[in-house]
Amino acid sequence: MTISGSPEALEIGESIAVNGACLTVAAALPSGFEADLSAETLAATTLGRLPLGARVNLERALALGDRLGGHLVQGHVDGVARIESVTPVGDARHAVVRPPAELLRYLASKGSVCLDGVSLTVNASARGVIELMWIPQTLAATTLGDATRGTELNIEIDLLARYAVHWLESSARGEPAGLEQALARAGYLDESRT
Repeated sequence: MTISGSPEALEIGESIAVNGACLTVAAALPSGFEADLSAETLAATTLGRLPLGARVNLERALALGDRLGGHLVQGHVDGVARIESVTPVGDARHAVVRPPAELLRYLASKGSVCLDGVSLTVNASARGVIELMWIPQTLAATTLGDATRGTELNIEIDLLARYAVHWLESSARGEPAGLEQALARAGYLDESRT
């Protein structure tokens, strides 16, 4: 994949999110970069279906010590969501998005979600969909301003929700969660508890 118009000069091997998918810069170009797309990336994201010349959202990797203007996003796309509706509300837009059913347990009202690389707050989660408000700045600075009913978006669930659900599900099965085992091995928990 060749991307033109990258935010700054990039180095080979650097990570950059393209529509929320973490890619590795394979070649730095004067006006952009090239990245390889694996079979997994093509299967799990919308990147392989983008037409030539499509606009994409780009974000460089966060450097430790930088301000965090949203939530922690890894660029590990969990699947593809589909927009059910987009309705203007003043200068903003109310969006209803249908994520893959297996991801619903990670999506809570006032929790975080990443759609096409954009960190967003879930306003509501019910009946198999999530509702969000896209403010004018988001609409102007990202491809969400072009999104309409039927648009597919890469979705990444919140990192903290992923671990919380894993821990709860492991505990419910009576299995020690990986975090508990690691803490016990490090001497922070009584090993008889794991």
